Amino acid sequence: MKLLKRAYARTLAAVLLLTGLAWPAAGETLLERGTYLMRGIVACGNCHTPQGPNGPLPGMELAGGLVIEDEAFTAIASNITPDPDTGIGAWSDGELITAIREGRRPDGSLIGPPMPFAMYRQMSDRDVRAIVAYLRQVPAVRNAVARSDYGDLPLPPAWGPPVGSVADVPRDDPVRYGAYLAGPLGHCIECHTPMVRGRFDFENRLGAGGFKFHGPWGVSVSANITPHPQDGIGAYSDAEVKTAITRGVRPDDSPLMPPMGYAYYRNMSDADLGAIVAYLRTLRTLPD
Repeated sequence: MKLLKRAYARTLAAVLLLTGLAWPAAGETLLERGTYLMRGIVACGNCHTPQGPNGPLPGMELAGGLVIEDEAFTAIASNITPDPDTGIGAWSDGELITAIREGRRPDGSLIGPPMPFAMYRQMSDRDVRAIVAYLRQVPAVRNAVARSDYGDLPLPPAWGPPVGSVADVPRDDPVRYGAYLAGPLGHCIECHTPMVRGRFDFENRLGAGGFKFHGPWGVSVSANITPHPQDGIGAYSDAEVKTAITRGVRPDDSPLMPPMGYAYYRNMSDADLGAIVAYLRTLRTLPD
């Protein structure tokens, strides 16, 4: 019986490998999962690591200070290293999880945009704990960062009710897991959905692009990632979509603009990239 069970396990593992499907790796620690997420799809460093002319500043991982200009506010990315005075070193794990998923600091104040709380609220319990495990081992950097200025933009009393328990999303369902990667983890669908009257129009324009980003590069506009054959990615092969995600290059070799975190996304597994592509293929076809 034991031999049969072992043979079955080996056969099933081989099938999963060949089909590109995966479940949490056996014995995968929270830190291993957190490292993979933070250096890949979650890419917190894309905003929280200060940038110099040649890329991220050495020794300043997640130390904050990046200024994000918007028509309605000026956001300054916070220091999320374990420094006890200028970072999150004095926060408990529970307080960190609340900050990530609910946008609330230990003192009760709200964290403002562009943190994608609507997406992060759906992050699984294990994945948010994995991110906390990663944050705990990042070298502490003393770097005092000013608070963001939201001017006349009123922040709500809360971004929603308290988040309860959120289960893991099965990795053996590519479309469902791809939706999780592109939504709660990577918030791709938020950046690639236009706003109507101050709200992302997920109901009517999901993935249609058009969201504007102001930065040192000027103004970039998020692309249409629906299967539209002309305006979207309908004519892209799966490999071309993956190249756009990981290298920021279109099929015609023209470069895509920041702030997409290509340097992080290139660290994703091919199975996870395939799951994102599988999900994008299911979006409603929309013109620009």
